[in-house]
Amino acid sequence: MTALQVASLYVGLNLVILLILGANVIRFRLRTKTSLGMGTDPALERACRAHANGAEWTPGALIALVLMAMLGAPVMALHALGVSLTVARGIHGYGVATQDGPNIGRFLGALFTLIIYAVLGVGLVLHAVTG
Repeated sequence: MTALQVASLYVGLNLVILLILGANVIRFRLRTKTSLGMGTDPALERACRAHANGAEWTPGALIALVLMAMLGAPVMALHALGVSLTVARGIHGYGVATQDGPNIGRFLGALFTLIIYAVLGVGLVLHAVTG
């Protein structure tokens, strides 16, 4: 696989995660007949927050992953970052959507997402200033 193919793989997988989280919101909206907002159903609120959090955090990491691929990052590094991001966003979305309050999926997903942001951010800055 080329670097850009690797990045495309993880962009696709993370879009599927966002699609699943969005479909979960639709499912609860239909069940509760809530067309806007979250109504009074805690499960709908969790579903909305799981999708919204994914939509807030995932795009930045995916943009950075594609830029790293375009700049010639090693394929194995891209795989490591892509797998980590995909697992982190999956377990975070699951943790938020299925349980109230703090839980291990939510914690680990958020922690690994922050670490991935830091690695990608520092990597991009270093490449920019060192060529």
